[in-house]
Amino acid sequence: MWPRTGAAGNVVPMGAVPPIPSIRVEPVHDFAAKLRQPALLDAVRTYVVWQRAVRAARGAGRAEPAPPDAAPLSINLDLTTACNYACDHCIDWEILNQGITHDEAVLRASIVEMAARGLKSVILIGGGEPTVHPGFSNFLRFLKDQHLQAAVVSNGSRNEKIGEAIDRLDEHDWIRLSLDAGTDDTFQRMHKPKKPITLDAICAGIAPWKAKNPAPRIGFSFIITWTGAVRGPGAPILENIDEIPLAARRARDAGFDYVSFKPFLSRRENGSEVMDPSDANESLDDIVRRIRSRVDEAKALATPTFRVVESTNLRVLESGTWRELTKQPRMCHMQALRQVLTPLGLYNCPAHRGAVKALIAGKGAYADATACASTERATAAILDRFDASHECAEVTCLYHGANWWLEHAIADEHPAPLLDSPETEDWFL
Repeated sequence: MWPRTGAAGNVVPMGAVPPIPSIRVEPVHDFAAKLRQPALLDAVRTYVVWQRAVRAARGAGRAEPAPPDAAPLSINLDLTTACNYACDHCIDWEILNQGITHDEAVLRASIVEMAARGLKSVILIGGGEPTVHPGFSNFLRFLKDQHLQAAVVSNGSRNEKIGEAIDRLDEHDWIRLSLDAGTDDTFQRMHKPKKPITLDAICAGIAPWKAKNPAPRIGFSFIITWTGAVRGPGAPILENIDEIPLAARRARDAGFDYVSFKPFLSRRENGSEVMDPSDANESLDDIVRRIRSRVDEAKALATPTFRVVESTNLRVLESGTWRELTKQPRMCHMQALRQVLTPLGLYNCPAHRGAVKALIAGKGAYADATACASTERATAAILDRFDASHECAEVTCLYHGANWWLEHAIADEHPAPLLDSPETEDWFL
C-alpha cells in the first residue's frame, strides 16, 4: 500500500487533497488528457512513482530516491532574445534583445540528449522572434530529423524563413502567427515593426505555404486588449476589441485554419504573467459584454475548414471563473514535464520566463549526460523550492488542472494505474 503523503513528506489525512477542479478547457489546453495518451503515459507513471517514493522516504526518515533519468516531454525553445518588433503589449519586453545567444553545437547536442530521454515536442517561440535566428530554417529541419513534433510561434515578419522548411512539417506540427489586429493601421500601431512589413503582406504568405504543404495547422493569434491595460508603469496598451470580427474575416480569407482569441496578460514585478482586467477604464462586465458581442460576430464566419477558437483564458474571463485557475497545489508538477530553454537559461514555466526564482539551470542544461544528470537534480530541487500556491497565486495557469490531477495521482492510497486517453498524437505541453 502506498502511503498518502504531503509535499513535505508528512502523511496527509484522507480527504485532505482538494477535489480536482472541473473547469472547461479547450482540448489544446487539456493537459491532463494529453498526459494520459499512451505515448506519454509511461513517463508520467515514472514521475508519479518517483514522487510517491520521495514522499514516503521523507515520511519515514529514509534517504530519498534519485530523480528519473528523463528530460521534459515538451519544451518551449527560445532560439534568440532578438526581436524585430517593439510591440506595446509584449509580455517578454524586459528580456528582449539581450545580445546573449545559444552556442549552436551545444543547443543541437542538448536536443539530441533530450530526445534520447523522452522529449517529444518543441515549440520555437520567444523570448524574441525565432525567425530572426540566422539558422532558423536549418534548425527546424534538424528538429524533424530528431523525429520531434515541432511548432513555430512567429510575428509573421519573416514568413519566407518558415517557408524554407515547411516541407518537413506534418499534420501534427503547427505554425501560429501573433497578429492581434484586423486592420493594418492597428497592426502597425500595436507591433511597431522595425522594418517595413504590412498585415496584408503577412497574410498573403499563407496561400504559398498551403500550396507547398497543406499538412501543418496554421493559426492567426489575436490577443484581446482593452483601454486602461498596461504592460508596465507608463506603458499603455492600444485597444483592439472592435477588430475581432475583422481579424476573423481576414484570417478566413487568407487561408488560415483557425483564429484564436485570448485576453491580454501583463507581467507583475515578481516576474509572473497574470490576467488582471482591473486596470481597465470600464467595468469587467462591460468589457466582457463587448468582447462577447464581437466574438459572436467572428464565430458567424466559421466554416467547415476554418475555426474560430475562444481560448481557455477567454472562457474563464467571460464566465468570471478566472481566479479559480490561480489556486495551485504547492508543487507544480508540470515543471518536470514541460520546461523553457532560452539563451538566458532553463526556466520552469513560460509564465515565469526570465525570472531568477524560476531558473533551473544554465542554457547548457542538457548538453551532455553529465549536464542532464545535474539538471535532473536541479529539477527535483525546484519542485520543492518553488511554491506554486504562492508564486503563482495571481497566474491564471493553463496547467492548473493537470497539476491537480498529478497531485491526486501521487497522493492516492493505492498505485492504481493512471487510465489512458485516446492517442491524439498531440504531444505539445
